[in-house]
Amino acid sequence: MQKKKHLLSDIWDSYPELLPLQSINQQKIDISKIIADILAIGPFYYYTVNIGNYSLSQVSEKILDIHGLDKFPESLQNIMDLIHPDDLNFILQAEKASIEKIKEIGIEFQLYLKSSYCFRMRIADGSYHLFHHQSIHLGKDEQNRLLYSLNIHTDIQHITTKNNHIVLVSGIGKRKDYFQIDLSRSQMAEDMPLLSNREREVLFLVANGDGSKQIASKLFISELTVKVHRKNLLKKTNTVNSSDMIRRCMELGFI
Repeated sequence: MQKKKHLLSDIWDSYPELLPLQSINQQKIDISKIIADILAIGPFYYYTVNIGNYSLSQVSEKILDIHGLDKFPESLQNIMDLIHPDDLNFILQAEKASIEKIKEIGIEFQLYLKSSYCFRMRIADGSYHLFHHQSIHLGKDEQNRLLYSLNIHTDIQHITTKNNHIVLVSGIGKRKDYFQIDLSRSQMAEDMPLLSNREREVLFLVANGDGSKQIASKLFISELTVKVHRKNLLKKTNTVNSSDMIRRCMELGFI
């Protein structure tokens, strides 16, 4: 497939040590296990990107209903065309910031790192909703350059309409990295509570809809300990229930 330029082309092409400049035959990737572990707290869809030519594959059927499309998008630019024009500049900054952070951590670890941030997208009725974007790296070549990326877009309009302008780069699998990159014009330190690694793990599972008993089983801790962590999360975020806590943590860029 011919390489089609898109909004992020210039940024991606400026990192040849991380991203290939030409297409490589795409291998079939089973993403079912990855999808089962993502944060999906609303309507979502996914697609994989061939970094070499920016083509899309394994596109979820849900994208048609959510965005009111009559055919599947074929290139990344088709996705970019759905984004609110006022958010495009932020996306450029966010993508550059996430790539720079991955370089800082080490490109050899990029298959164990996930980046996420938020932006508005046009939905089926013509209005714009806030979406949570997650990017997970799936494969790399012998030079550690990224070949494929799994992108997941979740409609979070029912949770919050406020874009925190925070890029989150976090570890998956064997990596425990957790970096928040604040791209907002003003940073309000007093609104950023400090969460422990265990509290973040509990928060993620709560956001995915797990109850205290399920969380205890997954984290190999007691149910009482889970309840203590949940209580601390409510206190640190100054919220009164789980849904309010999730909304606040989305605004703060914790998830």
